[in-house]
Amino acid sequence: MDGAPRPASGASQGASNPAGAEERLAGAGTAGQPALRMAGIAKSYPMGGKKLEVLTGVDLEVGRGTLLAILGASGSGKSTLLHIAGGLDRPDAGRVWVGGQELTALGAEAMARFRAARLGFVFQFHHLLPEFTALENVMMPGRLARQGEARVRERAAEVLWLVGLGERLEHRPSQLSGGEQQRVAVARAIVNRPELLLADEPSGNLDRDNAARLHELLVRLAAEQGQTVVVATHNDRLASLASGVLVLDGGKVRPAVTEEMENR
Repeated sequence: MDGAPRPASGASQGASNPAGAEERLAGAGTAGQPALRMAGIAKSYPMGGKKLEVLTGVDLEVGRGTLLAILGASGSGKSTLLHIAGGLDRPDAGRVWVGGQELTALGAEAMARFRAARLGFVFQFHHLLPEFTALENVMMPGRLARQGEARVRERAAEVLWLVGLGERLEHRPSQLSGGEQQRVAVARAIVNRPELLLADEPSGNLDRDNAARLHELLVRLAAEQGQTVVVATHNDRLASLASGVLVLDGGKVRPAVTEEMENR
């Protein structure tokens, strides 16, 4: 791959970011503030002339550099909770703060700008643009933010090396495995150093080996890069690696207990 961008001096495939604290992935945020705080979150949806209560008073606080796993049965509201945390949906009641900024006080345009600048999302399906290379897909957030082209390209290459895909910069999605495609999606989500990374069943479509690689990457992002990650998952292996585990049950979150984890 002649001419392909290389990581900064000292970086290697799968290695942590060699730059100083100012170059860590996570945004600086507001000193002393948790990465995410949710208070009294309620959400319902109309169904058959009635209301389906999904969230009924969620209180949640996530410290910086934490990998938090949220467990729950299908339909328990895990995705809804993540969408509200990331400003993709609005609660019926309650308030949300990311790094001290109240999301529930923002209008639609301000919320869109905030999401682009300070939040990252990874979904079960990678949603890569098939006509673009891995590098070009990861460059997309920086281009949309109208950052300088040279810096956007350099940063995208740096993050692809970080997620173990430094030799795949010029490959299109069809030339990558499912696990590699999902790691490109993670790289795209963290390229702008988001304050909060939200992942909704990120390994749901992967085989066991690729899921394990993705889980290790999420753990490393939190432990080595200071990235705050909140992940909704059914995967017990990922939950066992997390800094903390909560269960969404009956519209509220509660800590998981050891016996519950063992019996899942």
